[in-house]
Amino acid sequence: MASYIGRRKFLAALGGTAVAWPLAARAQQGERMRRVGMLMNLAADDPEARARIGAFRQGLQELGWSDGRNVRIDTRWAAANADRFHTYAAELVALAPDVILAATTPGVTAVQQATRTVPIVFVTLVDPVGAGIVSSLARPGGNTTGFLVYEYGASAKWLELLKQIAPAVTRVAVVRDPSLVSGTGQWAAIQAVAPSFGVELSPVDARDAGEIERAIATFACSPNGGLIVTASPAQAAKRKLIIEQAARLRLPAVYAFRYNVADGGLISYGPDSIDPYRRAATYVDRILKGEKPADLPVQAPVKYELVINLKTAKALGLQIPDRLLALADEVIE
Repeated sequence: MASYIGRRKFLAALGGTAVAWPLAARAQQGERMRRVGMLMNLAADDPEARARIGAFRQGLQELGWSDGRNVRIDTRWAAANADRFHTYAAELVALAPDVILAATTPGVTAVQQATRTVPIVFVTLVDPVGAGIVSSLARPGGNTTGFLVYEYGASAKWLELLKQIAPAVTRVAVVRDPSLVSGTGQWAAIQAVAPSFGVELSPVDARDAGEIERAIATFACSPNGGLIVTASPAQAAKRKLIIEQAARLRLPAVYAFRYNVADGGLISYGPDSIDPYRRAATYVDRILKGEKPADLPVQAPVKYELVINLKTAKALGLQIPDRLLALADEVIE
């Protein structure tokens, strides 16, 4: 209160001086160009990536930030390539941005290695504490905070859905990235419930396209198989290959995100993949206005959605249970 009163006295002492400031100068000061970097995990021509960028830009615009007027947005596209993450992280830091929005654990890790001072807002992360990115969800500490893509408990739901939609399945190939903490965590959550569903699990490394094709083809040689495709930058970048492979080998598959089902996958359960980018704009806005990432808690997803592709189900000869159709947030026909 004392500092507030002191400030009022100071302003009063200025008298009419402030009124005399040139209006143009004050307008120019208010419109000072700020700089925001974006490190995306997808390719520039990916429709999902464009939707995410659009949501972020719209969120900023609703908060008064317009690209080219009072903020400049510099974007780099890593396309799930480890070397590009590091190269583009260094490029963005060299531009001296006010804040960087980074997607996925590899992206955030690359930016953190490039700077410990530029504020970072992350999206599409599963376990930032386990990955050493933040100290805790409530008090992140350091220069980084952001938005979780989902929680590990959702991974068990994928196996449950696979058994509901394809009861004959007794063998499940789990496509995951073992190099990521989140890949290990998702695998462990699925392993924990596998005995209760009477299924045998086989891991498939999502990082290499050739390995994905070979492993899934070998897996499909035996009957009663199904797929779970976990969330990772690699699966996002290679999703069309995985979806085509599942269709060709007639394997029912459960995915983490709606965009997999929109591209022809069978069923997905997970958070809205676009919404975190819209929400991230609020944190970028607060940081541009002076708040520190260390004081902004990491936020969890606010909505999960169940999406079913009836055309794919029909091609696989599967009858979707009525109870699942009733629960679905979207049915693609």
